[in-house]
Amino acid sequence: MTVTEQLSELEQILAHGDLHSLFQPIVSLSERRILGYEALTRGPSNSPLHAPVALFSVARKVGRLSELEQASRKSALQRFRDQQLSGKLFLNVSPESLLESSHQPGRTLQLLQEYGIAPERVVIELTEQAPIDDFSLLDTALHHYRAMGFSIALDDLGAGYSSLRLWSELRPDYVKIDRHFIDGIHQDAVKREFVGSILKMAHASRAHVIAEGIELPEELAVLSDMGVDLLQGYLLGRPQEHPPREASSLLPKNASQGNELSEDSGDLSALLIEQTAVDHRTPIAGVLEAFRAQANLNSLAVLDEQSQPIGIVHRHSLSDALLKPFATDLFARKPISRLMSNDFLAVDINQSLQQVSRLLTSRARQRIEEDFIITRQGSYRGLGRVIDVLKLITEAKIQQARHANPLTLLPGNVPIQQCLTRLLEQGREAAVCYVDIDSFKPFNDIYGYARGDEVLLCLAQCLNERVDQQRDFVGHIGGDDFMLVLASTDWRNRVQLLLEDFQSQCRRFYKEEHLMAGCFVAYNRQGRREEFPLLSLSIGVVRLTSGVSAGLDASQLAGLASEAKRRAKAVPGYSLHVLENLQG
Repeated sequence: MTVTEQLSELEQILAHGDLHSLFQPIVSLSERRILGYEALTRGPSNSPLHAPVALFSVARKVGRLSELEQASRKSALQRFRDQQLSGKLFLNVSPESLLESSHQPGRTLQLLQEYGIAPERVVIELTEQAPIDDFSLLDTALHHYRAMGFSIALDDLGAGYSSLRLWSELRPDYVKIDRHFIDGIHQDAVKREFVGSILKMAHASRAHVIAEGIELPEELAVLSDMGVDLLQGYLLGRPQEHPPREASSLLPKNASQGNELSEDSGDLSALLIEQTAVDHRTPIAGVLEAFRAQANLNSLAVLDEQSQPIGIVHRHSLSDALLKPFATDLFARKPISRLMSNDFLAVDINQSLQQVSRLLTSRARQRIEEDFIITRQGSYRGLGRVIDVLKLITEAKIQQARHANPLTLLPGNVPIQQCLTRLLEQGREAAVCYVDIDSFKPFNDIYGYARGDEVLLCLAQCLNERVDQQRDFVGHIGGDDFMLVLASTDWRNRVQLLLEDFQSQCRRFYKEEHLMAGCFVAYNRQGRREEFPLLSLSIGVVRLTSGVSAGLDASQLAGLASEAKRRAKAVPGYSLHVLENLQG
């Protein structure tokens, strides 16, 4: 297609407004609801400019990007209104288009007024396709958007030329992690580190993180474990002209339930306070009276007509707002929706305590005296208190300490049994590894128990370094026996690295003469002197796959792992024996 033909095609599209708007849902995992939709533009289906890359590339080349984006926003707003979609609407805006001389400030607000959409429901999503040099002009433009009530999102974080500087200088309300860092995150520790760093920066800058490009359940599971709550991708819903309205049809079964193997993953029933909520049309005076009547009431949830939470009112915030001169007279008859906070945490009652703890930790805005909302499939159930979460987490840690091995402080036999039980109940795929040190008894006889304890601590450290703390489990059965449960798909690589780590670390424990000889001499169990090889690991693995654990209980599973370990020990030196294809 020649340049002239491209220009002619673009001219026709703009002249007739021949654009199609698709909507892709952005899902809140903790609330099991759709936060909103990203609007995506397509050209005519029979046009060479149907694909967005081609369409916007041509417009950018000929200086008509701002015009095309304004036409795209008009199409998206009209269809968003016509379908009466709920939640927020994310509109893509190229920063360079904001700085074009042809850009018309205020046009988006005019369209919102025309279609009856509140600015608070719109998120301006900056998509960086070219370097931005004039930060001052961009900053001015975005302050203009914010002054009109729009939120700001930064798209493709980590992919653009200057996205980190944009984040630092513009302080967006949302940041979207580029899909490159989401693709295969369950198999890539570096990508997990990157996302973890983004979460820390988001906490410091008070931004919400959205992970986009999710296509696999394994990616979703890792992101959930890491505390990423807002999700987008083909796994949850493709861009459609008529998108789904309910998140329950989008989320895989048990998607909001924890993947923790080492912690209790029960629901939030123990935290639930069945506090009556208020309708968003309730006069502020009535809400104020409710706080006056209940001295221990910290917060009230605000609901829409479908009993779904749309805001929260905190006692201290309401008091601060009404302290201003004449504020009570001005606001008394106004609906509480005027003073409620839109920035609240709502979690489904089936979430685990650990997931809620991570979500609270990731929220820089969450104060200890402010409650959060508990829902069931999006509908309001009650409130939860931050202080109660902290209390239960502390109690759980104390309980874990009671059952920890006194030397390594790793979980002991009771937590190991609980872990295996949860693993079987959830039907999870995993590698259950029984780890044993070869020649450990004669080593103790030669070098003494103090040095033997050093070896055990060394192995415990090696084990901890080879597990994914969000997905795996490591426990200490006793003596030189350890249990390792790897839910990660790269478990073979982790086991191999464990063997190499331990072999390297153990060199410092031997006398030079034993190291040179590759063995040491000690008395065996019959009282005769015997030559023993240097320390090594024997690992027996039971490979659990979907459906094969039916009929097994935790004791039987532990027995199978012990048998696999026995077979591994029959092989001299470092050895691995895997039991697969189990019959349930």
